[in-house]
Amino acid sequence: MNLLDVAKKELENKVERPAFSAGDTITVHYKIKEGDKERIQQFRGVVIQRRGEGNSETFTIRKMSGNIGVKELYLFHRQILIK
Repeated sequence: MNLLDVAKKELENKVERPAFSAGDTITVHYKIKEGDKERIQQFRGVVIQRRGEGNSETFTIRKMSGNIGVKELYLFHRQILIK
């Protein structure tokens, strides 16, 4: 096993991945930094896909904003809170 595999394995053990799948409605809370200010942004929608594994795992959420569909792609290793 090389050094990169050891680092990936160590990071995987520290990340808690919540149990959800495509079709579930979730709210993602994430921190936005603008200059020296910080705020919490929320995005609530339906999970349309979950892809990858380990530190490269991603999921896509879709919501309707008025008559426009909005999609967001999130990486699991980002500092986000899923409810």
